[in-house]
Amino acid sequence: MKTYWRLLSYTKPVTQFALPFFVTSFLASAFGILNIALLIPTLNVLFEITPTEVPDAPLPFRFSIDNLVSNFNYYAYNSFEAYGKLGQLYFICAVIFTSVLLSNVFRYLNARILERLKARSVANIRKEAFNNAVQLPLQFFSEERKGNIMSRLTTDMAEVEFSITQSFKGLLKEPFTLILSFIALFAMSVKMTLFAIVFIPLSGGLVAFIVRKLRRVSKESQEALANIVSLLDESFGGIRIIKAFNAEGYIKDRFTQENNRYKASIKSGGYRRELSSPVSEFMGVTIIVCTVLYGGSLILTEGNTSGLQAAEFFGFIGILSRITQPIKEISNMFGQIQRGLVSAKRIFELVDRKNPIISQPNAKVIGNFEKEIVFQEVGFSYDGVHPVLHQVNLTLKKGETVALVGASGGGKSTIADLVPRFYDPTEGQILLDDHPLTAYNVQSVRALMGVVTQQSILFNDTIFNNIAFGEEATLEKVIQAAKIANAHDFIMALPAQYETNIGDRGSKLSGGQQQRISIARAVLKNPPILILDEATSSLDTESEKLVQDALVKLMKNRTSLVIAHRLSTIQHADKILVIHQGRIIEEGNHKSLLRNENGVYTKLTQAQRITDSTIT
Repeated sequence: MKTYWRLLSYTKPVTQFALPFFVTSFLASAFGILNIALLIPTLNVLFEITPTEVPDAPLPFRFSIDNLVSNFNYYAYNSFEAYGKLGQLYFICAVIFTSVLLSNVFRYLNARILERLKARSVANIRKEAFNNAVQLPLQFFSEERKGNIMSRLTTDMAEVEFSITQSFKGLLKEPFTLILSFIALFAMSVKMTLFAIVFIPLSGGLVAFIVRKLRRVSKESQEALANIVSLLDESFGGIRIIKAFNAEGYIKDRFTQENNRYKASIKSGGYRRELSSPVSEFMGVTIIVCTVLYGGSLILTEGNTSGLQAAEFFGFIGILSRITQPIKEISNMFGQIQRGLVSAKRIFELVDRKNPIISQPNAKVIGNFEKEIVFQEVGFSYDGVHPVLHQVNLTLKKGETVALVGASGGGKSTIADLVPRFYDPTEGQILLDDHPLTAYNVQSVRALMGVVTQQSILFNDTIFNNIAFGEEATLEKVIQAAKIANAHDFIMALPAQYETNIGDRGSKLSGGQQQRISIARAVLKNPPILILDEATSSLDTESEKLVQDALVKLMKNRTSLVIAHRLSTIQHADKILVIHQGRIIEEGNHKSLLRNENGVYTKLTQAQRITDSTIT
């Protein structure tokens, strides 16, 4: 139940909802029972039965059934004396109409309060889960399937939403109906009520047995649904590759497998969950039938001495029949809570996930880059077992351009990711202006850096908002950044220019255009340190020239760490580091590295020249 109470903590202040919900639940239940209780005087009027107790004057109001019945009989009898039986019937019907109206008004108010509570709690939970997820390190997103994260914030949240609704109804509303119903039943006949109560624990026991089986199945169905969401995300995101490799059949088979798994789990859970409702309803009807048999036998054998008139007997059965509904709602509540708790645990796993890359309590805020970035014996492993970097030592001085080259998988991107603290080294340390990176506030370190990656990360928004992403910028500044990035001309040729929506991940733009938008975003930020991760490797020759020219403008008077496969783009770098299997095996500028005829850099340069000439 800790998980459930934690869910309710997101409704704070609870009193803002609990007290109004409590009052409206009580009044809705009270008037609902009164609606049925009023059948008794109505039947008495129709069958010309005079009430046994009619006071001479209205009694002072007290909250009791006897007081209500006596005052009702007084006014009903006066209506009969003044207007006859038809007038008495009009009076009773008017009271029933008013009671039904009030009952439904309070039911509506009760539902409004519940919707407000549900909306606030779900919004708060989703907000906290999303905010924490965004703060988590890149390693989390590398290990976790994106569809699984999306599933927790959507389908799991829907289960929690319904669970909150059902639990509040089952805990704060339906018990009122049960309690008030039993008060009315005891007032009518103690014998028959005690007889009916005997069957209720049996019904509750059967429902509880079914509910215990639900938790395991609920967990399986939520995991299966998360797999489907992941597969959908991967399939639609990679639809071009799927079609290019004629892999539609393969993807369909994978989806069928996951869909069948989900079907089996949801079917199994549904069978158990839906069984609780008919069981409780069957037991409710059984209670009514047995009570009718028992009460009828009392009336037939004892007559008037049984304490029940015919109208009261029908009223008793009418109120008793209402008991089946709250029992069914409470039994359904337990089933839904089990599903909700499973989903809540999955959501809270996301909420409780800790970010190891955080600012220390007394972290410094760095405003300017003054001197250098130094790697000292840096080692790194993603899983803590298999090292990716080994004793890396490098210095990136202010104003320098340092290039990282080497075969794929050598550790170049890992080195670049350590600089803005996307990851922290597992060995050694990185110094920024003679202080460890961990001594600075994380946000202030990243504020010094601009990143342009091989794959342009753009958003389904306007060009203006993509360039100004994360910054408060005027149109003039955005245009200036776009001109430096060689993007202004093609932007002005678009229908809505800077207000053009570029589609999902910039799908309406070419690769070169996407990259120039990314560069413009970096230009606008105007960072002193640049990290360029193979920013031109995926472009055609013409686009590469435009992007390379934009990068040269961007790198001017800045400190740059460049990862490049095309060595022609980094020949003018102040320092070139050759990375191989997580180690720096060669270091120097372009000319000095070429002097070593047997060096790796020389071989890479020769191989690339051969490749370029072959392509030409």
